[in-house]
Amino acid sequence: MKPPAPLEFKPDLVEAARRWEAFYAGEIIDRPVVWVTAPRPGMTAPPPSTYHDRVFGDPEAVIENALRCAEATYYGGEAMPVFYPGFGPDEIAVFCGAELMWDEHSGNTNWSRPFVDDWATALPLRIREDNPYYQRALELYRRAAARMAGKMLLAPLDLHTNMDLLLAIRGGERLCLDLVDQPEMIDRAMESARALFPQLWRAFAEAGRMDERGYCQQLYSMEGAANLQCDFSYMIGPEMFRRWVLPALEEEASIVKHALYHWDGPGALVHADDLIASRGLHTLSYVPGEGRGTHLDYIELLQRVQRGGKAVHVWGSPDQVKQLHRHLRPEKTLYCTWAASPEEADDLLAWFVKHT
Repeated sequence: MKPPAPLEFKPDLVEAARRWEAFYAGEIIDRPVVWVTAPRPGMTAPPPSTYHDRVFGDPEAVIENALRCAEATYYGGEAMPVFYPGFGPDEIAVFCGAELMWDEHSGNTNWSRPFVDDWATALPLRIREDNPYYQRALELYRRAAARMAGKMLLAPLDLHTNMDLLLAIRGGERLCLDLVDQPEMIDRAMESARALFPQLWRAFAEAGRMDERGYCQQLYSMEGAANLQCDFSYMIGPEMFRRWVLPALEEEASIVKHALYHWDGPGALVHADDLIASRGLHTLSYVPGEGRGTHLDYIELLQRVQRGGKAVHVWGSPDQVKQLHRHLRPEKTLYCTWAASPEEADDLLAWFVKHT
């Protein structure tokens, strides 16, 4: 790994990087990796920018907002000051030519209008280099890299790639029918979608100068780190997952180096065995979903993941992560939490050292 340099908003970055590297190696220094943030005394962070701000607002104002938020935040343990420049869940589909859809009543999200009526004429998929959203995204990364140098890190795109990309450009009902009616065409579509991933990864890593400064999106590394996902896996069984999704995820993981899998919802638990046995996915981040409890309700699942060799990403209040620590292997757990003050954050870190 390239040696990291301290950041204005993370002066202990070098020490934190040592713990991240131990985590990737399945080792531990004196406690698990803990991402804990707290407000700095006497400072008030502004509301963070939204997807709408990033797509339609003044880029300089968006970047200034991120800097002010980071300045007002204490990044304890392995927490990193990071800016998420992404345009939303379906940004990759939009870069491929889909229409960006927005509704003021839909909250902080967006989506795309499916445009594929016939796979035979739509393939191969390609990034439209002249797409105004694609060019705006690249420019936001370039500006952020310039303004944030020496202060904070950038995160990769919101990587709804592989079959999530097919979902966005085809639509859920038609894609589900295609999996049964024309699986060979889906083979071609997935091959085309997978070819876009390294192109996107390189383009935005270069624009954001992330190869020089490191990456951060839940995980941190100088070599590369990102969240991968396939929310559409909720809609398919293990056989289809193994045919189309798992090979794509493993390929993406080989490119990003350190991969966290965003494992969304109880319907996706059917893929537990395949995810645990997968190559390249370092950390599994199970999201129970609204009204489905906290990670304390899934200790057996988390332990099963760790027995299979994967790390887990868990979050909750300081009291909740302390309870989880009694049941989980410290070298294979990434804890995310918050504190009321920098002192309380440091006390929590000291507690983990004492009880590890």
